[in-house]
Amino acid sequence: MNPAQLNLWKRQILAIVRIDIARTFLSKRGLWIYLLALSPAVPMIGHSLSRETDQLGNDAQIFAGIFQFYYLRIAIFFGCVGIFINLIRGEMLDKSLHFYLLGPVRREVLIAGKFISGLAAAITIFCGSVLVQWVGMFMHHPTDLLWAYMFNGPGLSHLISYLLAAALACLGYGSVFLWAGVRYKNPLVPATGILLWEAANGVLPAMLKKISVIYWLKSVCPISIPAPKDNGGGVWNLLIFDIDPAPASMAIANLLLLAAFVMIWAGIRARRLEIGYGTE
Repeated sequence: MNPAQLNLWKRQILAIVRIDIARTFLSKRGLWIYLLALSPAVPMIGHSLSRETDQLGNDAQIFAGIFQFYYLRIAIFFGCVGIFINLIRGEMLDKSLHFYLLGPVRREVLIAGKFISGLAAAITIFCGSVLVQWVGMFMHHPTDLLWAYMFNGPGLSHLISYLLAAALACLGYGSVFLWAGVRYKNPLVPATGILLWEAANGVLPAMLKKISVIYWLKSVCPISIPAPKDNGGGVWNLLIFDIDPAPASMAIANLLLLAAFVMIWAGIRARRLEIGYGTE
């Protein structure tokens, strides 16, 4: 491997990223992803516009609950399904991937470019939505109170943690779903299996809990949500609330390793990628 070859791969990856980012952001088929990402902001902004007096700590707890129970598990999950599966499988169905496959581009380089473009789009959309949600939830509080919370209290570190968790969710789920798009003709089947596995994380044995993305994501979140004592407990509490969090640094490292492993696997699998126009 020489510097000239590395420079060629770099230029090819950047070219793929430029093409696919424009296609991802401007696609009419992706409009639902924007709506999904911004959906939590609607009740938050409505909460602020209603002028209801509430403790800032209560709003922080509500934000944490919406972020962990809806945004990570549903919004980002399904958003990554829509973005990353279409990067390969969607183009195969549209009969457009062959333009890449017929060119002098290594399959591993193609997968890297596709993943980077999808990741850039997903992080921009979902981390941008986190900022909108944060403003929507807290904008009705007095300015001096917000300033103290953000810069003299835990507010800024909490916001950074939420942005990091959202970005890592895009990284983890995105790598898995891009691999599924390479590996399976109908990647929605493994996506359904992954959804069920992630949902059942709370009832799994301690070792199996760690073979998931949501376990590590919740370990990055700055506020843990305790199970309410008056809801009867049982399996519902285990599915939603029960978690033995890992250190945030370990969670970040494991998600990065997961994404790297899955993308290497996808690149190797892509060497056998073929388009049969009679069957795809």
